[in-house]
Amino acid sequence: MTELHLWLRHEDRPTERRTPVVPSDARRLVESGVTLTVEESPQRIFPIEEYEAVGARIAPTGSWVAAPASAVVLGLKELPDAPAELPHRHIFFGHAYKQQPGAEALLRRFAAGGGALLDLEYLVDDDGRRLAAFGYWAGYLGAALAVLQHRGRLVAPLTPTSKEELDETLRPAAGDEEFTALVIGALGRSGRGAHVALRAAGLDPTCWDLAETRDLDRAALLAHDAMVNCVLATTPVPPFLREADLDDPARRLRTLCDVTCDVGSPLNVLPVYDRTTEWDEPVRRLRKEPPLDLIAIDNLPSLLPKESSEGFSGQLLPLLLDFGTGGPWGRCLDRFRAARRELGIAEGESRHV
Repeated sequence: MTELHLWLRHEDRPTERRTPVVPSDARRLVESGVTLTVEESPQRIFPIEEYEAVGARIAPTGSWVAAPASAVVLGLKELPDAPAELPHRHIFFGHAYKQQPGAEALLRRFAAGGGALLDLEYLVDDDGRRLAAFGYWAGYLGAALAVLQHRGRLVAPLTPTSKEELDETLRPAAGDEEFTALVIGALGRSGRGAHVALRAAGLDPTCWDLAETRDLDRAALLAHDAMVNCVLATTPVPPFLREADLDDPARRLRTLCDVTCDVGSPLNVLPVYDRTTEWDEPVRRLRKEPPLDLIAIDNLPSLLPKESSEGFSGQLLPLLLDFGTGGPWGRCLDRFRAARRELGIAEGESRHV
């Protein structure tokens, strides 16, 4: 591995408590010769003292904007709106390659500054499988929230918790009515997490994946009481739910959780809503009669910040230790280049490509 300076930034979103590198893995990076700078963050689940204790340099919140040009800025969720020019290489979930809202503006900020986006969603192996993901915990939490909402026990605003505490709330109680649940995308990371959570809640969910969605049985879908969508489409597919389905008088579906939250993308498989829900108002009613409630939170794993951060950091660590221009990181850069070309931005405008 070439000499690497990683700059772990504070997350700008107030509800984001996760980190892509936990202190125990920070120690591994430092011991391997990586220069690691960690920004102070009052909301990060791990205190800054734990990073300092393993040899990381400590920097003020938001100081990544003045980091050395060679530093690679590491985060999870969206960047703040400023600065207008991004000169560094950034690793985070950019959500910028499928015409999502704000995608073009973000890519042009990289073009203006000469930086590059290494999108974690596109950090994949030779067969296109993602190498580091929060999917399991996203599915687990999405299903858990759907259960609590359907049983009338979801409390807002949402607050971070532990798996043990969450599982205690999921256990069926006296008087809970039986209901049917469907997981779509059941064989992926998110789908597996959703299945485990539903089982913890005393349910035996219906599980669909590619075989069942190629020729979708809409009547069977609408016959379930609750649905958890864990499908992130990469090519156009017919939507799983349409406005007409929501108005179907035979619909039993009352609770819908969209773990994927691909809202705004032309590849969205649930084009029945136009904005996500938030921690303070996690549920939106899409139909009054019969009722249909939507949960669509795009940082679900932050509700289990310790468990989800430890899992993700463990997956990302070997990739950071092997950081370079080829392999998975090269594929990330190739996808960034392709996105630039699609916008008509010349290759020469970025020092990193």
